[in-house]
Amino acid sequence: MSVTAEPTDPPTGRTRPAFGTSLWVAMYHSVGDCSDDPYRITVSPDRLGRQLAWLRRQGLRGVSVSDLLAARARGEGRKLVGLTFDDGYVDFVDGALPLLRDHECGATVFVLPGRLDGENQWDPLGPRKRLLGRRGILTAAATQGIEIGSHGLTHVDLTKADDETLHAEVAGSRALLSELIGAPVQGFCYPYGTIDQRALDAVRNAGYAYACAIDPGPLNGPYALPRVHIGEQDTAVRLFLKYRLHRVRRRPVEEV
Repeated sequence: MSVTAEPTDPPTGRTRPAFGTSLWVAMYHSVGDCSDDPYRITVSPDRLGRQLAWLRRQGLRGVSVSDLLAARARGEGRKLVGLTFDDGYVDFVDGALPLLRDHECGATVFVLPGRLDGENQWDPLGPRKRLLGRRGILTAAATQGIEIGSHGLTHVDLTKADDETLHAEVAGSRALLSELIGAPVQGFCYPYGTIDQRALDAVRNAGYAYACAIDPGPLNGPYALPRVHIGEQDTAVRLFLKYRLHRVRRRPVEEV
């Protein structure tokens, strides 16, 4: 896919943004062919590389959410941003990992232990995309700076789940993933970004340290972290604006 030329920095006359300690977490999904992408969940490898290069030019470094929160707890992290990849597509290992390594960035990939080696059957439109299996998850987990988090068992809306399903999707997925990677899983990501107090309580009670949403509304804190969608159309200027608007629109995350 051809990519049109784009400015490498914010518009002429502006200084580079004074990145402070605001918590900023980018939300990615798939890395690959964008020709059939009705949900806008895919970025091409070329675009992802340009986006990571832009971050580095600003003196920033992408890291996992756990590393970002740990730095914040130490009163540090001014130059860190969180990078997350939802759904655990196979192309995270094939497409994203090499670029993350090239730019010395880390990330969190949220996977589905109930759909190992499966497909994104929850998406009625668009192409079928393969999901990571045991080997792919272990490959990612063994890569420096990469964190494995849970996206639930099978990608269901937790706000509509009964109690049994909610427990399996949240606590059950953590148990399976922790056994798989041989370490406690710290992060959770709400499927579809949907969240309510019941789902939040289930995540906290399951022993996770944090959870990512998209727009958590009135909910706040480490179990309702907002994120910014990043897509194929996000050039350097759009990334700059998304960062600045995120700081204006989002109140500070409490307890972080």
